[in-house]
Parts: sequence; structure tokens; C-alpha cells
Amino acid sequence: MHDRRPKPDRRDKPVARPLARTKEPYIDLKINLHKKLILELKQLPPGQELNAQTVETLAKRLIDEESDYLPRYERNRMALELVDEVLGYGPITPLLKDPDINEVMVNGPNQVYVERNGRLERSDVTFKDNEHVMHVIEKIVAPLGRRIDEAMPMVDARLPDGSRVNAIIPPLALDGPTLTIRKFARERLKIEDLLRFGTLTQEMAKMLEICVKGRLNILVSGGTGSGKTTTLNVLSSFIPDDERIITVEDAAELQLHQEHTVRLESRPPNIEDKGAITIRDLVRNALRMRPDRIVVGEVRGGEALDMLQAMNTGHDGSLTTGHANSPRDMLSRLETMVLMAGMDLPIKAIREQIASAIDIIVQQSRLKDGSRKITQITEVQGMEGDVIILQDIFVFQQQGVEPDGRISGRFLPTGIRPKFTEKLEGQGLYLRPEIFSLIR
Repeated sequence: MHDRRPKPDRRDKPVARPLARTKEPYIDLKINLHKKLILELKQLPPGQELNAQTVETLAKRLIDEESDYLPRYERNRMALELVDEVLGYGPITPLLKDPDINEVMVNGPNQVYVERNGRLERSDVTFKDNEHVMHVIEKIVAPLGRRIDEAMPMVDARLPDGSRVNAIIPPLALDGPTLTIRKFARERLKIEDLLRFGTLTQEMAKMLEICVKGRLNILVSGGTGSGKTTTLNVLSSFIPDDERIITVEDAAELQLHQEHTVRLESRPPNIEDKGAITIRDLVRNALRMRPDRIVVGEVRGGEALDMLQAMNTGHDGSLTTGHANSPRDMLSRLETMVLMAGMDLPIKAIREQIASAIDIIVQQSRLKDGSRKITQITEVQGMEGDVIILQDIFVFQQQGVEPDGRISGRFLPTGIRPKFTEKLEGQGLYLRPEIFSLIR
């Protein structure tokens, strides 16, 4: 017999929807307590130290006075949040303290994402409103003499620990003030850390160390978030302590351990659109400061010409980074950046400058599993006709994907001994032939 009962209409089934994020509990109470806490702090005796313990004690007293109905765990949580509002950066303070989080991305007041161990995930953190996000942004940029408003709606800044900050606000950001913070490791990473992370091999590390000590000009290339600045920091640690180093950056984030280091940072224009000091201005000035080494955080414009000229006129051993997906792309970008300097130079002349200035390009990549690896170490060998000749020394060969999503692969030498070994041997620095051998 056929079942004549009417079949349920699938269209009538409720559609599963993602759960909406609820508004933070006790938000109105917290706002009121925050206002009262600020008034209390203003009445503290002059000279009294404003630390976390003082603020937390005041916050707990105010909470006890205003809300005796709150459970104990809610009181403690609210007291800590009030401390973060006063001394930290509001709701994102715990995220910045979390050692497993590499990046914090605030997309307006109701959406905060983090990168944890190379993976993006949405956090439960929210802000009260757009003004709350703006308050945190201004708290970051004000001590640095930067400003952000409708006339200047974008800003690059840094936190006291060196973490890189970018903010963009309406009317450019349509969904509210947007804040991106790329955290820096609290401890300076060493080459041993990169080896432990699997960024490179012992042979690659040894070669790069000798190349830095041998005053070869090295350019670290890679995409956004690939770890270029971290690698630049590690490479700079090989510079001998008896050399004078000048660093040039948009936002100071290099962490050099040498004592004789002079740090320069560019400056944006003031409210009258005057007084801007560019990276190019600083590179030119650095040449007059008797540098043994010039380290430029990143070349992205006309300063590339000044950097190349410095490398070609006795300031060898310089280090810098640039955005590109491959060593060959990096050369094309350098050509474009030199033309941005406004000099009407023929392409062949620009390429000759590049070929004689850059010795090594270290290509860094962020793989799909979130890991960072040096995928190529390439020697710039010179010109052949109108073409710059590149030769890979080491490459990363991807072999597959593990069940847990991790990418497997191996670092391989190409078997070709680089030409710069002759220059290094002239300084008494030797690279063992087996470093470059295909047979181990």
C-alpha cells in the first residue's frame, strides 16, 4: 500500500541562522561606573602613582556602592574591564596580552577578529559604539603626536611594545572605525626561534649569517603578514656590535640589540598639511650620519632610488624589506619605485643600479596553514643584455598537506655555489661547499 499521508513541505522548515551576539551585560552600569571612576582618579593627590592596583581598588569600591546585586565573579570581571578602559586599550586589552594572538582586527564596534596561531577567528569582544572605538584609536595615536579625524582619516602608529597599528575611520570606513594591530613578540626573536618555527634550515641560517657579516646587501621580500620584519630583525642581529647602525622606518618597530643604533622615524604632515618628513628625506639624511649600516624598514616609494645609490656608493651591508610575491616581482617593483622618485632614467640604467646594488633577495611567504617560511634565497648575479640574472640558492618544495591541515615540504639547495662566495672569501669568511650540495 502506498502511504497517502501528506508529506511535510520542506519549505516550511525553519532555516538555521547563526546566533546573534548578545549585547554585553550590564553595559549601562559599566558606562556609569567608568564616568565615576574617572572623576575619582582626577581627585587623587598629586604625585600618587596611577597603577593597576590603585585603579582596581577604586573600581571595586564603586562597584560595591553602586551594584550590591551583582554576583562576585561579575564584580571581578567588571573591575578588570574598568582597569583596561583606564590604563589599557579597552575591550581589546586581553587580546593584546594573549601570547597566542598575532593580530587583532576591529571591524567597527560589533566585530572583532583575531589571528591565532596563523588562523583567523572571530572573538566575543565588542565595543559599546563607534565613539568607544574612536576613543581607543585616539588613545593609541595621541602620545605619538599623530592625529586622526575627518581631515586625516587614516593613520599608521605603534604601541609602546612596537606593535604596528593602522586605523581608518568614516567616511572612508563605511562600517565604523576600523583598527588593525599586528603584535610584536615581547621577546626579541633569534635565529634559533626561526629554526624552531621551521622558517628555514640550519644551512640557510649559516649562509645568511655570513652574508650579513660579509656586508652583502640583502632585501627581504614577501607579502603582507609574511614575517618580513621579523626576519629583518633576526638578520640585523648578525651585524657586529662595533658598527654604527641607522634605522629608517615609517613606524619604529625594528628591535635591534646593538648598542650603537640610531633610530629614525618619518613624520606625517600637521593639521596645516605641512612639516611632513618622508622615508626618502630620512634615507638622505642617514647618509650624512656616518653610518656603517643603513636598515630601512620597508621601501615603497622614491626612497628606493636613494637606497640603491647608498648601496652602490660605499654603504654596503644594508638591509631592507619590500612587498612582492617573488624575487623577480621584487625587481619589477624596485624599477617602479625608482621611477616614482621623479628621475627620468632609462630602464636599463635602473636595472644596472639594481643589479649592482642588491646581492641577495630573501623571499618570505605565509602559507595557507598560517606558517611562515623562507621559500627562496636568490642571488642577483648581474646583467645579461637588458635582463637582470637571478639564481636560486635555496628553495622550499611543498610536498603535500597533512591531515591536520599543516603543509609539509622541505628546503632544498639548488646545488649551485653562489658567485658572492668569492667576495666573502676575500674578507676571510668561508661557506662550506656541502651547504650548497644536493647530496647530504
